[in-house]
Amino acid sequence: MYRLPFSRRLGFSRQGSRRGFTLVELLVVIAIIGILVGLLLPAVQAAREAARRCSCANNMAQIGLATHNFEFAAEHLPSGVINEGGPIRDEPIGQHVSWVVQILPFLEQQRLFEAIDQKAGVYAPANLDARRARLATFLCPSYPDATGEREVGISTYAANHHHIEAPIDSDNKGVFYLNSRTRFSEILDGSSNTIFFGEKIAASSDLGWASGTRATLRNGGSFDSRPRIDRSLTPNTEVGTLTVGGFSSFHGSGSNFVLGDGAVRFLPFSIDPEIYKNLMHRDDGTFLYTADFW
Repeated sequence: MYRLPFSRRLGFSRQGSRRGFTLVELLVVIAIIGILVGLLLPAVQAAREAARRCSCANNMAQIGLATHNFEFAAEHLPSGVINEGGPIRDEPIGQHVSWVVQILPFLEQQRLFEAIDQKAGVYAPANLDARRARLATFLCPSYPDATGEREVGISTYAANHHHIEAPIDSDNKGVFYLNSRTRFSEILDGSSNTIFFGEKIAASSDLGWASGTRATLRNGGSFDSRPRIDRSLTPNTEVGTLTVGGFSSFHGSGSNFVLGDGAVRFLPFSIDPEIYKNLMHRDDGTFLYTADFW
């Protein structure tokens, strides 16, 4: 009885050719790969955002540590803004030395600190080169314009000057305000129940990290994820406005905050507004309630 050669029984011809995929089989494989990619992509994006959020929290922890070191040296916390008088308007007029400038030596930025003539005011022409410095510690990785080009360097982090919307002045109830020299003994609610710093969305007209205006100070008047088209930036604000605005971020569900004890917490946008305001006020007497929140 005649039998096919072994190579022919395995599907090979005498010339060594073999049977390929059919068009249907190829389409099925492509469809399966497409489905797997579609299932994997959201997980990859979520992992990347989690990494950016973790990096942002690390930046804020460094800022909190530098602020504590400033307090150890000066025996008081840095002023929210140093200026002759108030209230502070969002305009490049005045001395307006921000808390960021004051803690630069404690962030390994002694040279940059010495390059700023504080008495002349941060907007003086002599300070322009220093203001253009881009400080990675003050930029959230999730911020879409973190690597963009601006006339001056910005900060995506701001200090707490008041618990409700109000102009930046010397009678604010936050921790960092006009010519403030707050001591830990004055934070009667406890440093672990008082917010020091949070994230912000910079306007296109942001005056930069050196400016002690709404560019580096915010309040508890609002806390939300504003609707954005194509992750665009907040529009320009009215020049000279006394409106400061609240905290926000590009993390989607909430924002990172630094408490007075140095802890970094992620607060959701859905937080109770009253608890949120209590956390902004340094001595409103509601620490017994906010302590349960953590």
